[in-house]
Amino acid sequence: MSIADFQPLHSGSVPRFAGPSTFMRLPMATPEQVDIALIGVPFDSGTTNRPGARHGPREIRNQSSLVRRVHHVTGVSPFDQVRAGDCGDVVVNPLDLLGALDTISSFFAGVHRAGARPLVVGGDHLITLPVLRGITSEPVGLIHFDAHSDTYDEFFGNRYNHGTPFRRAVEEGLLDPKRMVQIGIRGAISDAENYDFARAAGIRIIFIEEFVERGIDAVMAEARSIVGGARTYVSFDIDALDPSFAPGTGTPEIGGFTTREAQAMVRALAGLNIIGADLVEVSPPFDPSGVTAMTGATLLFELLCVMAGSNAG
Repeated sequence: MSIADFQPLHSGSVPRFAGPSTFMRLPMATPEQVDIALIGVPFDSGTTNRPGARHGPREIRNQSSLVRRVHHVTGVSPFDQVRAGDCGDVVVNPLDLLGALDTISSFFAGVHRAGARPLVVGGDHLITLPVLRGITSEPVGLIHFDAHSDTYDEFFGNRYNHGTPFRRAVEEGLLDPKRMVQIGIRGAISDAENYDFARAAGIRIIFIEEFVERGIDAVMAEARSIVGGARTYVSFDIDALDPSFAPGTGTPEIGGFTTREAQAMVRALAGLNIIGADLVEVSPPFDPSGVTAMTGATLLFELLCVMAGSNAG
C-alpha cells in the first residue's frame, strides 16, 4: 500500500466532529502496512496517586481531530513522507500489572518484527518499559522530558510502577545510561537519595532551573550530542509541562515548561535516529476542558513530524 492510502480525513469533506475517532483522523491499519504505527496503551495500573491515564488514548484520539496536515514552521507534511496509521490499542488486563507488561511487550515485539516504528500514547509512564522490551534487545539512547526522573527503585515494595521504568530499563540493558538525558526535572523529592541511581549510572539530569538559565537551544544541543547519531527513543511525560498548561495529569508539578517551549524542544529532535517515541500520563478525568488531551495530541503531531524525517536505522 502506498502513502496515498494513509491520508487523514479531509476536514473540508468530513467535518472534524464526524467520522471514526482515530489518531489524527488516519485510517486504521496493521503494523505490517505502515512505517509509523500510532498505538494506544490504555493502562494506568502503575500509578501511585491520581489515576486516569488509562483514558488518555481515547481522549487524545478525539482531540487529535484538530491536527492539520502541514507543520506551520518546518513545512513538513508527515502524511506525505511516511505511511502512518492508527494501529489500535494494546488490550491489557487492568487487574494484572505484570501480566499487562508481558502483553504490551509482546504486542510491540510484533510491531518491531513488522518493521514499523511505534508512536505510542499512554497510559502511565510504566508503559515505556515494556515498549522498550518489545522493540530493542540492545541498549539505546533516551531523550526524556519529564518533571520526574522515574529512576526510583520501588514504591510500597513494588518495583514496577510509573516511578521506576527507566531504572528497570537500565538494569535490563534496554537503555544506555551514558546516552540518556532527562529534561525538566523538578519538585521536592521524598528522599534525598532519589537521584543517586541516575547520577551514579551517568544519566544526565537537567533540572528546570538549568533549563531556564541556559535556554532551549543550548539544552537541546547538549541533548543531541549525548544521544549522537545512534538509535534513540523519545519519551514525553505531559507533566513536564506546567500544570497551568496541562492540569490533566496524575502527578502535577508547578514551574514546568510552557507549551511553546515543549514544541520547540520536540522540533529540535529533527534528524536524530529515532526508533520510537511515546506521549504519556494524560489523565482526562482531571481536565474536563480537554485542553491537556489537545496539548498531548498536538505534541504527538510534533513527534510524528520529526519521526517522519528521522534517520532511523
